[in-house]
Amino acid sequence: MENKTPNDLERLKAGIAPLRVLVCGPPGVGKTTLSKKLVESGQPIERDTRAAGHVLRFAGLMGSGALGALDQACATVTTPNGALTICDAPAKASDTAMLAAAASMSDVALIVIDAGDGLDHRAHYQALISSMLGAHQIVLAVNKLDAVGHAEAHFDQLRGQFEEMARLLELEIGAAIPVVAETGENVVRPGDKLSWYRGPALLEQLATFDKPVEAASRPFRMIIQEMEGEGGGTTELAGIVISGKVRRGDEIIALPEVTTTRLLRLSTSDGEAEEAVAGDAVAVGLSNPIGAAVGDVLAAVDAEPSVSDQVAAHLIWLDREPLLPGRGYAIAVGGQKTTATVSTLKHKVDADTLEHQAATTLEMGDIGYGNLSISRPVVFDAYAQNPDLGAFVLFDQITEAAVAVGIFEFGLWRATNLQWQALEVEKGARAGLKGQRPCVLWFTGLSGAGKSTIASLLEKRLHALGRHTYVLDGDNVRHGLNKDLGFTDADRVENIRRVAETAKLFVDAGLIVMVSFISPFRMERRMARDLLSRDEFIEVFVEASLEVCEQRDPKGLYKKARAGEIRNFTGIDSAYEEPENADITLAAGDLSPDDLVEQMMRELKQRKLI
Repeated sequence: MENKTPNDLERLKAGIAPLRVLVCGPPGVGKTTLSKKLVESGQPIERDTRAAGHVLRFAGLMGSGALGALDQACATVTTPNGALTICDAPAKASDTAMLAAAASMSDVALIVIDAGDGLDHRAHYQALISSMLGAHQIVLAVNKLDAVGHAEAHFDQLRGQFEEMARLLELEIGAAIPVVAETGENVVRPGDKLSWYRGPALLEQLATFDKPVEAASRPFRMIIQEMEGEGGGTTELAGIVISGKVRRGDEIIALPEVTTTRLLRLSTSDGEAEEAVAGDAVAVGLSNPIGAAVGDVLAAVDAEPSVSDQVAAHLIWLDREPLLPGRGYAIAVGGQKTTATVSTLKHKVDADTLEHQAATTLEMGDIGYGNLSISRPVVFDAYAQNPDLGAFVLFDQITEAAVAVGIFEFGLWRATNLQWQALEVEKGARAGLKGQRPCVLWFTGLSGAGKSTIASLLEKRLHALGRHTYVLDGDNVRHGLNKDLGFTDADRVENIRRVAETAKLFVDAGLIVMVSFISPFRMERRMARDLLSRDEFIEVFVEASLEVCEQRDPKGLYKKARAGEIRNFTGIDSAYEEPENADITLAAGDLSPDDLVEQMMRELKQRKLI
């Protein structure tokens, strides 16, 4: 075995990444054996992470244990043909999160298949994920040729299928190479039993691929992690450079607040410096105070990233629970954290044919494309131009588990074309004219619990006191505003989103609004709460057991649901998630509506709302 090549060592020590190869394939095809043969062909070397800005792309996706397992599956070696990082991709369908994280750090997808099985769905899927997230070059290793008699005709048939797959994925085709990983034939050097194959061995083929675009060559981006002072008084910052480079004296811009400044001082872990590059943790002194916050981005003034709250994006869904368009999820983009919804799901992708299929949701492992609506503008790049600020992760707001990874494509035109119109008369003036504090009383509970009855009686009492009120009732709203919605989980989410936005407008008008909706999901009730100020949203749990509600059954709906005449009925074949910390709980199974209204009146007086 040859010694480490000095050129490769120098490149690695300079923070220049080796060619990153993701070895993909379903269980049992021999990809781990093949990966080991490639690693054994060179000399191991400690990786230099200075230029590894890509590591941040899906930060927070997995716990430290999973990240450690991914790191253990990768090895960096120098070979006579160049420096390589070989990563053995997870093979199981349940390991999509690990696959996505590994693919985002890869330049080449090496697809390993069993000659006897051919290109199956898993091979197509892994190739698609790899091509989406960074591997724009591809090579096929047809393993276990010995099991089919080293047949050239069989190999040629598989090569044709591979070339068609690569064409559809718009990948640079390296080659299809017959190998026997167990004996090493055609892995490092040609094999005698495959003499009909005239091309290069696998290791030699990998050396022909383009080296990765180094993070330092991309536009300058720095995520702010620490600050001195607050708001407009900030002149001292610390953070990490995730792409590009910056020099003392450079003019830079802070986003999303759009403040320009100049870099007066710069220091790294080595002390005062003239320059910092991708991967460096730095402290900087600015020429003038800027308005910025932790998580904001510093960028080059002549190569600014995008800023938008409406973005077109590709998604890989990771959660066992399906995507519900309109539901609020936490989103992490670099160091920025806020909430987002998939406002429009345009299609999902068939991994085998790459056809775009109509979809209203995404299941675990699905790949889709649509529009994100983000609660505040975020700073981002298109992933294709700068993946270091082009990736994001969605999280469940309650469990905090990662539910999707995604990549940005572009900001939507309407996000920059629309501006909030400031009005001369604002909420406080409207409420003052009415002599009341506006709020939302959000009544939630099972069908038949008594929500509408209590809301109607409460409004009557408040009206008699001269209060300005309105009731948004679930059935009434479905006659107009939400008449196009059914009762699937996705439609229920959209139903509540629209009503919450409507209630917010009524509060802005200065009214006391009673919302009487089953609103079965905690996530959507939380979304409604987050639309309003802290003291403007009061969640009222109208508590009655399923048995009590079925006995009442004022509309005969439970009877129909039990008979199978109604589908997706809450409490029967659709879930109801009880509030964990309701502001007010009404024992509707035990007390009369009049007693419950008296309780509500006492609560409202205590809260100084009436």
